[in-house]
Amino acid sequence: MAAALLLAVSQASAEDVTLRSQDGGVSLSGTLLGFDGEYYRIRSEYGELTVDASGVSCDGIACPSLTNFVAELRFSGSATIGRVLLPALIEGFALREGYRTERAALGPRVTLYRLIDETSGAPAARFRIYSTYTDEGFADLLADEADMVMALREITPREAAQAREAGLGDLTQAKWSRVLALDAMVPVVAPGNPVDQISLSGLSAVLSGKIANWTALGGPDAPVVLHLPAPRSGLAQSIEARLGRPLPEASDGAVIRHESQDALAAALAVDPFGLGIASHSETGLAKRLALTGPCGFTLDAGRRTIKTEDWPLTAPLFLYLPARRLPKIGRDFIAYTASAPAQNVIRRVGFTDQAPEEVPISDQGARLANAIAVAEGPEGLSALKRLQAELAPLNRLTTSFRFEPGSARLDAQSRANVQNLAADIEAGVFDNRRLLFAGFSDGAGPAAANLAIARKRAEAVRDAVLAEADAAELERIEIATEAFGEAMPMACDDTQWGRGANRRVEVWLH
Repeated sequence: MAAALLLAVSQASAEDVTLRSQDGGVSLSGTLLGFDGEYYRIRSEYGELTVDASGVSCDGIACPSLTNFVAELRFSGSATIGRVLLPALIEGFALREGYRTERAALGPRVTLYRLIDETSGAPAARFRIYSTYTDEGFADLLADEADMVMALREITPREAAQAREAGLGDLTQAKWSRVLALDAMVPVVAPGNPVDQISLSGLSAVLSGKIANWTALGGPDAPVVLHLPAPRSGLAQSIEARLGRPLPEASDGAVIRHESQDALAAALAVDPFGLGIASHSETGLAKRLALTGPCGFTLDAGRRTIKTEDWPLTAPLFLYLPARRLPKIGRDFIAYTASAPAQNVIRRVGFTDQAPEEVPISDQGARLANAIAVAEGPEGLSALKRLQAELAPLNRLTTSFRFEPGSARLDAQSRANVQNLAADIEAGVFDNRRLLFAGFSDGAGPAAANLAIARKRAEAVRDAVLAEADAAELERIEIATEAFGEAMPMACDDTQWGRGANRRVEVWLH
């Protein structure tokens, strides 16, 4: 974050103030760290304190005005979020709350939104968006130069440890992050490239350097030119986390790194031998490839496959919050991002929303056809018949649950799904209905063991949702679990990505 832009903030906040109780009997002195319109936050000899402004008076040059308070919120991190998604949500929020917005560019990567009360004409808030990279967003938060982080990946263990040390709380807990929307990592090529699909194993082999010629992918006899996001980008770091190894460095003619998603998509659109991984929301004129594999299953990246996480490379877009009080307008904005109007905004600007949808089994013919194609022997067909009999009268909810690689811990999107589903149960959305948690597994190992594991996962997700929905009237809803093991794979089991997509818990409704 540019020092010049922070100078005014530093001069206004890094000043000594004294807070005195109304009777004058108690006083606290320290450095003013922030004021949210209701509470002061100061660093004193007793540590960092939060003090109710209604009970004290403030003395010192840095004391804010109580009558003309304007909330200041700073967002820093991913440009993918900062350039399109967050501005759209701010404008939608302002429209709903009766504010007028004024937008100003403070630099090539900095945008200021002023929210002005339509009735009084008084300014209510200033939202600053610093569109850089995910890791820079976390660095700004640690330096108290940002209030929220826009992230294309989960917080790393090192960043989480630093946040705890800085008194920002445990940011690995679900309550300190929000999944704003869903996106996906998709393989892309030039529109004229004859290749229309790629296997997960083939994509992994290209990224590891094991495949360097298009002939191995069903294309012409030509070298593959790999286009990738910049190493610092959240998308590149998310890909590396999924791969379990670093992406290749830039090299002449073979690997090209791009500073922005727009630049990556534009370069691929005119490179006949290029192959890249891009954000689903920012593919431009490049052609998206479907995923396939030796098991015969083909999957396209679309709104529904991303929302259900059936697409193996789904990528949530996060907003991380520190464990400190935000101004009321900031808390209202965070609440708005999960609302139905916000989901409409998210869809309109090209991202995938999280509003749950019901999908009848009649719309899932491709999944069932592939399940039949890969079923092995009488046991496999018997399992499919049981699945069909159990699920045919039900609709699938687009809310699904998947797990971190090599772990029983739910992944980030699924942890958010636990909260969202629990909130809907508490609100009575599913009253007088049957809710079935259905567990599935990959095909590695004995079928009986996979079935048992799938059942345990379904029960674990059910228990997590019910624990979160502690205010629900559960007598109004029937909740059950079932397991189908490896009966309906979403991808081939020949890669970690594919196995991860198959290890899941789906939610079905009657």
